Amino acid sequence: MTNASRLTRIAAAAAVALLALPFIGLLAEIEWTRLGELLTSDVLLAAFRVTAIVVPIATIVVVVVGTPLAWLLARYDAPWMRPIRALVLVPIVLPPVISGLVLLSAFGRQGLLGGALDSIGIVLPFSLAGTALTATFVSLPFYVLAVEAGFRDVPQANLEAGRSLGISESRELSQIAIPHARGAIGAGVLLAAARALGEFGATITFAGNVEGATRTLPLATFAALENDPALARVIGLVLVAIAAAVIY
Repeated sequence: MTNASRLTRIAAAAAVALLALPFIGLLAEIEWTRLGELLTSDVLLAAFRVTAIVVPIATIVVVVVGTPLAWLLARYDAPWMRPIRALVLVPIVLPPVISGLVLLSAFGRQGLLGGALDSIGIVLPFSLAGTALTATFVSLPFYVLAVEAGFRDVPQANLEAGRSLGISESRELSQIAIPHARGAIGAGVLLAAARALGEFGATITFAGNVEGATRTLPLATFAALENDPALARVIGLVLVAIAAAVIY
């Protein structure tokens, strides 16, 4: 084995250790004798229910609105698409608390649309709907970028054959592009669901941390850290298990 190969393996082992040791540490600090009690605590179950509602809703909305957007981004390279692409990318690089702030600016009671929504009885901040909106906002870009890449891989010959038969753009998307990009769509769904599952900063800024209404599992972990670290670790373990299940 050459020195270069040895260094490569050492660097790879260091990376694996960096990723694995925090999870090993979490497992080592779990109070296993209290596991059943903590798993059935009211705090964890309430947060699980909120998460189980928010993540599927956000993922479904992301697929419904993100698929056409990804198709447009893949199909058109015109200059007018550049601002739209930038708009898709911005939530990825924004600090989560700023994502929550911009949502407040748009949908808060004093925000751009908040007054109009309030007048018809729709209040998004500090509500379950606001929590789902936040998860949708932060996860949408991950889905769009993954699916756009899949759409760009659709053979041009297939698209041209469809156009020669006179099919509409909507049928081109549904009958040619989507079947070809199934793998990318699946990956995008997983990325969006994982991002929605792990959302914290934007949610606590826009929707708050209301138990049973807006407190998802990440927020419940944060709340438990002060009063019951053992519960916080078990909630973290639940999140790790869910994330692993989503990935696999």
